[in-house]
Amino acid sequence: MRTFVNWIRALAITLGAPGLFLVSFLDSSVLSLPEIADLLVIWMVTQHKGRLLIYVASATVGSVVGCLLLYYLGRKGGEALMRKRFHAASVDRTLAAFRRHGVMAVLIPSILPPPAPFKIFVLLAGVADISVTRFTIAITIGRGARYLIEGLLAVWYGERALAYIHAHGREASLIVVGLLAVAMVGYLLWNRRASRIIGPRGRPQP
Repeated sequence: MRTFVNWIRALAITLGAPGLFLVSFLDSSVLSLPEIADLLVIWMVTQHKGRLLIYVASATVGSVVGCLLLYYLGRKGGEALMRKRFHAASVDRTLAAFRRHGVMAVLIPSILPPPAPFKIFVLLAGVADISVTRFTIAITIGRGARYLIEGLLAVWYGERALAYIHAHGREASLIVVGLLAVAMVGYLLWNRRASRIIGPRGRPQP
């Protein structure tokens, strides 16, 4: 496995942005490549700071596509597997909670740095039949924010960025999650207020 990981990493470095897409896709779907995508983002941005957005976008899109593969696997047969392995009442409670908080339940783990678990939440999103649009938006925001933070740290700190992430990554991620949550709540409140003012048929309320 180590030989394969080293080969994938070398291939990604050779290919640049497409290689970063490949690694992110594999890590978010069928394989487990802990920190490889994060390391590559930091290393590539350190070498070519002007390509920051290209590398962040490549890693984000690769991760989104990989997550969608897991999501659809969970959607197709994940619930039957869960009911075979766990008590029905526990499965029902878990899925009910996930349907209530599905977006945040995916968004938060997608931002947190490794070794925080992530794939189980992606599978559960499929099992709970969370809207694919909401799921995709959550993963895009979460992974995009994570890789952008890593890229900016690489611009500021160079290869020392990884040490900074290990020391402060969880705290920084939670701050980002908090800001996103506040923004989301603010948007929902504004949207609800606007709907009341406009009315159900697009006419202003008296």
